[in-house]
Amino acid sequence: MACSRYEYVKSYELDDRILPNVWIVIRIDGKKFHKFSNAHKFEKPNDENALNVMNAAGIAVMQEFRDIVLAYGQSDEYSFVFRKDTTAFKRRASKLLTYVTSLFSTSYVMNWPKWMDRQLVYAPCFDGRTVLYPSDANLRDYLSWRQADVHVNNLYNTAFWKLVLESGLTNQQAEERLRGTLSADKNELLFQEFGINYNNLPAMYRKGTILLRKRVVQSANDDQEKGSQAIVPIHDDLIREPFWREHTEILGKYVPGKYVSEVSSSPRLLKMQLSEELQLAEQLQDKANIS
Repeated sequence: MACSRYEYVKSYELDDRILPNVWIVIRIDGKKFHKFSNAHKFEKPNDENALNVMNAAGIAVMQEFRDIVLAYGQSDEYSFVFRKDTTAFKRRASKLLTYVTSLFSTSYVMNWPKWMDRQLVYAPCFDGRTVLYPSDANLRDYLSWRQADVHVNNLYNTAFWKLVLESGLTNQQAEERLRGTLSADKNELLFQEFGINYNNLPAMYRKGTILLRKRVVQSANDDQEKGSQAIVPIHDDLIREPFWREHTEILGKYVPGKYVSEVSSSPRLLKMQLSEELQLAEQLQDKANIS
């Protein structure tokens, strides 16, 4: 309704446009996810399928926002990095935050039956925050902080649940056993008592999941332009320099890099994307033939 006498109330809305030329990071966190994971009987210390529900929701957000150059997920959280010059929603902080949070939440629910063999008892809840980083170094330090958090938490949880589930300790006894221990102590405990070399555990558990937009090809000799564009899940060390030298498109000119993956060995998350794209292309071709 134009020129309504009530329209003056719009003047009460705050201008929350984000400063130009800064990295925008939106981090999603599960609300009371310890209770949620218990209610849905997540495998301890890591439930691969539950983690992939999170990853699938993260992919859905990246598919919606092409200005997201990288997403990083672990446990019940996901961080989405928007390129510095994004103009999505005119850089309004509240719009970006609410859209990403709601899209992630609904995508989590929609992807649940694709990965989990049990029904949702109740809907999950996620909160979010928007943080700005002015320099590339600040952004890298943020992502390094989140990946270091994965290592600390997963090493503790792996040792804790081994003591509880296999040694028969109570939760309190396991906590007391691990109190004051260093990383080396937990690694030694896992190896000596359970025969586990922590470094041999799946990289997704130890390093989290990095989502990058790539051109997927079948061999290194294939032309990048012929590849299918997809959101590729990578489990790598983003703290060290080699990662950033390999994926220069993150901080530099944003052109999706090449990712070599044979169909038979591709991650299931990637196979599902490529299959859905193929089906969509076939449907569009069928419509074109009919018309």
